[in-house]
Amino acid sequence: MLRNCFAVMSLFVTLAAYPQAQHVNAFSPYEDTSYTTWSAYVNTRKTNPDIRIVPELKSKEIVAKKGIEYIPAGGKYIRWANAFYPAGKSKEKYPAIVIIHGGGWRSGYPEQHNPLAQHLAARGYVCFTPSYALSTYRQYPQAIYDLKRFLRWLIEHADKYHVDTSKITVLGFSAGGELAAFLSTTIGDPKFEGPIYDKKGPTTAPIHALVDIDGTLSFTHPETGEGDDSKKISAATYWLGYSKKDSLALWNEASPLTHVGPHTPPTLFINSGVARMHAGREVFIKVLNQYNIYSEVKTFENAPHSFCLFDPWFQPTVNYIDDFLKRVNK
Repeated sequence: MLRNCFAVMSLFVTLAAYPQAQHVNAFSPYEDTSYTTWSAYVNTRKTNPDIRIVPELKSKEIVAKKGIEYIPAGGKYIRWANAFYPAGKSKEKYPAIVIIHGGGWRSGYPEQHNPLAQHLAARGYVCFTPSYALSTYRQYPQAIYDLKRFLRWLIEHADKYHVDTSKITVLGFSAGGELAAFLSTTIGDPKFEGPIYDKKGPTTAPIHALVDIDGTLSFTHPETGEGDDSKKISAATYWLGYSKKDSLALWNEASPLTHVGPHTPPTLFINSGVARMHAGREVFIKVLNQYNIYSEVKTFENAPHSFCLFDPWFQPTVNYIDDFLKRVNK
């Protein structure tokens, strides 16, 4: 009942903002399992037969805590995260990395990036893989609200996980990369903070670095592949709730490129050879340059979109992230 009430309220607000648009119902009582590491592997090995799924890292030097509820809400709307961090009783503070999974804002799951979180934790980072509302449950901007809430939770619980709150990175892959970029370009914007669950806690949280792994930066850039509903409803249309032709203003609002500015943190782009997955990147970098904000681009030429889940691209990806953060976290 509570879930339905929230969905209706969200729909009412969106309809009020875009009264001429035709709403697209994305809700489903069933989990969308169309994008998994295995399904990506089966699809990717057709053109890259030598790829290998990266196994989870088993190491006594890493502590793992799974299923941490960051939005308990009495069991009505649970959102959770996994944490991986260096073992030991040292009082040292570590940089934090929030890793956001992809899956078209509709599928995917946090555990897909457990290997990435584990390998980075082994290098001295506290890594979190949070869940967030997929479009089968609630549409834009609920995922943004969830992840902003997680960042506030992270600040509130920084001491428990030995987090250096002056060194927080948001990292995402594919749809998660778009979400990470959106979080990083709307820091402190009350419009996108969502409900503040704990009035005593922070109302916003800082982000000091962004790592975007093949996540689009604009839903409306000429190079984007999002929004083609000619054969079937696209993932972006399901997530945003309206087609691009019906609500171009909404699609612009949901694009990180619309919000990039002087408050955007240093940024690392790690891209595949699929050009449409980094639509808007050059314009984004141009804005960063205007404000003397550091950025890097690392491209795996001819690599498939899901490259970061597989060898031989996984370890270089870890190296790129670690090298970049060592530079910007000084």
